[in-house]
Amino acid sequence: MSELRTRSRWRHRIPFPTVLAAGTAVLLLVSPASAVVLQTAAPSAETPADLGRLADEQTSVIEMVVADTTELDALLATGVDLDHHIHHTADGIVVHAVVSGNEAATLTRAGFTFGKVLHTEEDAQDRIAEREATIAAHLADNREFSGAAVAARSVASDVKIIRADYYTSGTTQVLSVEAKWAQGQNAATALTVERDSGPGTEFGSGGTQNITRFVDAGVYLYHRGAAQVTSRPDYVRITSPTGDTAVAKVHEWLPVPDTDPEGPGYQKDFVTSYLTPTELYDRIRSVSAQYPEISEIVELPHKTNGYRRKAQAVLGTANASRVGVDSAAWGHQGGNDITVELADPGTTGASLTVTVTGNQVRVGLATDAAGTVTSTAAEVAAALNAQAGTLLTAYTYRGNAGAGVVAPAAPTALSDGLSAPETVSRDPHAVYAIRIGKHRDGSKMGVLAYAQEHAREWVPPLVTIETAERLLRNYAHDADTRELVDNLDIWIAPSINPDGGHYSFYDFNSQRKNMTNHCTPETSGDFLGRTSWGVDNNRNYTEYSLFDGYSGASTNCTSGTYAGPDELSEPESRNVDWLASRPNVKFSMNLHSSGNYFMWSPGSYATPGRVSAPRPTLAEESLFWGASSRILTAIKRHRNLAVTPARTGPIADVLYSAAGNSGDMLWYKYGIYAWNFEVGTSFQPAWSSAREETMEFSNGLVEMLRVARDLDTDEQAPASSVEVATSATEGSVDVTFSTSEPAAVFYTLDGSRPTFESTLYGSAGIREGGETLTVPVGTTVHWFSVDAAGNVERGYQPDGQDDNHNRKRLTDPNAAPEVPVTVSVQARCVAGRAYVAVQARNDHDGPVDVVLESAYGQRSVSAVAPGASAFQQFTTRAASAPSGTATVRATGSVDGESVTTVVTRDHSGANCAA
Repeated sequence: MSELRTRSRWRHRIPFPTVLAAGTAVLLLVSPASAVVLQTAAPSAETPADLGRLADEQTSVIEMVVADTTELDALLATGVDLDHHIHHTADGIVVHAVVSGNEAATLTRAGFTFGKVLHTEEDAQDRIAEREATIAAHLADNREFSGAAVAARSVASDVKIIRADYYTSGTTQVLSVEAKWAQGQNAATALTVERDSGPGTEFGSGGTQNITRFVDAGVYLYHRGAAQVTSRPDYVRITSPTGDTAVAKVHEWLPVPDTDPEGPGYQKDFVTSYLTPTELYDRIRSVSAQYPEISEIVELPHKTNGYRRKAQAVLGTANASRVGVDSAAWGHQGGNDITVELADPGTTGASLTVTVTGNQVRVGLATDAAGTVTSTAAEVAAALNAQAGTLLTAYTYRGNAGAGVVAPAAPTALSDGLSAPETVSRDPHAVYAIRIGKHRDGSKMGVLAYAQEHAREWVPPLVTIETAERLLRNYAHDADTRELVDNLDIWIAPSINPDGGHYSFYDFNSQRKNMTNHCTPETSGDFLGRTSWGVDNNRNYTEYSLFDGYSGASTNCTSGTYAGPDELSEPESRNVDWLASRPNVKFSMNLHSSGNYFMWSPGSYATPGRVSAPRPTLAEESLFWGASSRILTAIKRHRNLAVTPARTGPIADVLYSAAGNSGDMLWYKYGIYAWNFEVGTSFQPAWSSAREETMEFSNGLVEMLRVARDLDTDEQAPASSVEVATSATEGSVDVTFSTSEPAAVFYTLDGSRPTFESTLYGSAGIREGGETLTVPVGTTVHWFSVDAAGNVERGYQPDGQDDNHNRKRLTDPNAAPEVPVTVSVQARCVAGRAYVAVQARNDHDGPVDVVLESAYGQRSVSAVAPGASAFQQFTTRAASAPSGTATVRATGSVDGESVTTVVTRDHSGANCAA
């Protein structure tokens, strides 16, 4: 297994940011059948402490529009549960919120308003019914980027085209363009893109499109936009408002090659309905049992807290007179058998009493002389704790003083509120992964795929099951599959969050988090808060988390993005940490839904200012982009679905901050190239869509395995070159590097040999490619490149003594061509005699013929290799030599033409008789 070169990564703690007040929103909450009504709401001065979801409320996925990223960060600060969707429009940023009626009302009061309803609980119930019908029928039948390009631009141009990507999605043709304008920070002007209609055609013949500014936290990043086209452009041109122009060649985004990686008889399509976590684990056990030589089931070290809860009830309706009751035992272990009655004794002057008969608790309420009940909620709670404390705990409602008089209540059964069948365990749940590979001893490169961190996302686990089935069932007859299984150590965890997954299937379809209740009776720990409990597993990790001061997670125990009481507080996240700590794991995929995004680190930023976690180096980013292009092309192969360039890239760039997410932990803590799928367009789509999403994203997951294998066997060193352009700075040139594959470039400008400690070539900015260096003419740049597999260009040893790295003397490309050589001349004494030593090193990229001349002779040296030197020590035949000059003539081929460069150097005199 090759060694992946990784840079040391670090954590950076910053003070907690000031929570931003909610900004102006522009849509009003309407019913699903209503039209969207535009309205401006007055923003609140404070972020709400709790959004107020009640347990029996239904939730819906509803559009929200915020004006800009500052308002988006303010919305995130409320802890609202957002779908993985963000779309920039002319009216603002559209996001999808998963909210109940009470939460919508709270957010509206805070200044946010809502748009059309996209999905409801009824939609989820339709999916459940569809699943059950499919299972019943089966039981009856017993059956089943790449890349960006910037073309030539004027030295003085103030507009730069970053990307120009053509792609198809279904039958639709689309051109996506991103560009940066020097005045974009202060001017909101859109840029107009002129398209040609194919090779050799005029600009404008293919039409035009406008691209608009993308401004992040008040900082202009670039212009971007996409439009449908009727023909594939070859070039695009942008003329800035100041009259400067930029031209770029259009590249195809995710071209699908003619060759099919799936050989004859390749088996796929192994899922036929949604699967609960119990069924997911049964499925991997079953398939592993059929292929024990190349797979095994691994129980992860941390059991969950279990699909279980204490039995509870809230007696009363007014907050001041409500009494909450929790059983001491778990609901399934007897708590559900407890009843509590608040009885009016029907007499005058009665005292408050509590009678316990088995599991039946009767509270006799106190009355006054008129027979009116006088017991307060606080008094009843205290009496229950004193007299029935072995069965239950009682408390006033959410920290209320409980001074209100309680109302009599008939015997009320406590309930844990759980509806799953007995086949779903109520004990702490083991979490399982299937490990696939001929060699499962850590000697092969490891790859990790895991799903259902978020409980309601039902399609991603199916992608993992489909992929495991493909690997095992095609092993015997498909050579490409056998290559992967024989040479990789593959970990697949279909459900990281089984408790939440079961709860989503059987109790509350919109459940995002695990089932652990960190709320207290003083907050929302009572029965009415039960659908708001849990920790967002994907905010509970260790790197750039809420606890480090980063944005996108909440301290509120009812928030959809609650980060938990501490990093790795939850067994689910500790299991992911354990998987990632396998030392051979170098690639991973975290599968989520929805939004059709494909993302990587950084996934977090701090507000204000959107200070992101450290960005990958240019080489690392290039590997992310290059591998992503392959993976997304494999996805597209299934039904021509294109994950767009705008939805591909670092999480913090294309979505929003997700402090403490698992991808950041895998990348920054363990050096794993970690991606995140956002599968499909909804959490629980109709089965016809779910199946297609499963097939296409399984294609992508298998392609990630191929990427890992290719990197593991990569012994081809990269090649690199330096491009030189005339600079706007007088006496200087603009320099950029390019590489034949994703690779790091280390360089020096002071004549020294480059090492791993030399300057690392960096990025020009977000999504912009390599930086441009402005360097004085005549400087000699020394450099080498190294790829992710550790292959160094030309076999150069940066930590050794050899000198076979790249070098080039920088000349103005508009000046007359010359052959770059470095010349040194020195007068020296040897055994009492004076000599003049002349040396010429070839800095050209090809062989040169060299003539060395001095006052004492001449020597010709043919075909001096790049990096090599010609040398001659001319004797004066005397004991001294006066000062003088020496000349070097170097002749070589430049752009196919023979060029001779003459360099003359002075030398001092030497007196060897002294």
